[in-house]
Amino acid sequence: MVWWQAMILGLVQGFTEFLPVSSSGHLILVRELMGLNNGVNAQFNLMFDIMAHMGTLIAVVIVLFKPILDLFKKPFKRLAMLVVASIPAVIVGFTCKDYIEQYFSTAKYLCFFFLFTAVIMLVSEFLAKRNKSPQELGWGGAVAMGVMQGVGVFPGVSRSGSTIFGGTVAGTDSKQVATFSFLMSIPIILGSLFLSVLDAAQAGAMAQIDWFSIFIGAASAFASGYFAVRVMLKLIAKANFKWFSLYLVAVAVGCFFGYFL
Repeated sequence: MVWWQAMILGLVQGFTEFLPVSSSGHLILVRELMGLNNGVNAQFNLMFDIMAHMGTLIAVVIVLFKPILDLFKKPFKRLAMLVVASIPAVIVGFTCKDYIEQYFSTAKYLCFFFLFTAVIMLVSEFLAKRNKSPQELGWGGAVAMGVMQGVGVFPGVSRSGSTIFGGTVAGTDSKQVATFSFLMSIPIILGSLFLSVLDAAQAGAMAQIDWFSIFIGAASAFASGYFAVRVMLKLIAKANFKWFSLYLVAVAVGCFFGYFL
């Protein structure tokens, strides 16, 4: 991988981590287009994922610094809801990690998952705009968002899109869905970092790594992630998702023709 490839992958990671289009699916797709999704680059990809996740984590912490501080105010209800909402994704991540890597680590089946995300985003916009009396975020909304975040573990299924769908179906206010969705990304990104570090240590991925390219990727992920969080907080509040759905349908069709025809 050269520096400009790292920059592109970092931009893709940052944008798609928070836009409802699936970061894991896009990274697999872009890496395959670049010829980087193979065993030769496995160790580098591990380290790149670690640093790119660090970049996006810093971005979301900066944007949501005040809501993060509010989590630790008594009676800690929002913090408790965040913990509970994170449990489904943790369970799916730990129990299905090897299965997902074995069967869904290539772009072959991405078209179906992209299409699924497109559908739930269209449904989310329809429901949000029909909801004339949105509710405060409660346990029901938090659990619904948590369950859908578990679904978002699969490559091609957007984590943010899934949580938005869960909160919207529960009738939660769009602004609160937006903030809580991105707060939910923090423990998931931390979990991904932890697993990636373990994998990197086992694979000996620290050796012979181009740290300049890694840094470029992390900085790009931070910059695009910061921008994406800012944009999505506004878009979720307005429930404008149809353009993401149309984009995902187009990508799904392209993947289908590329791998099945």
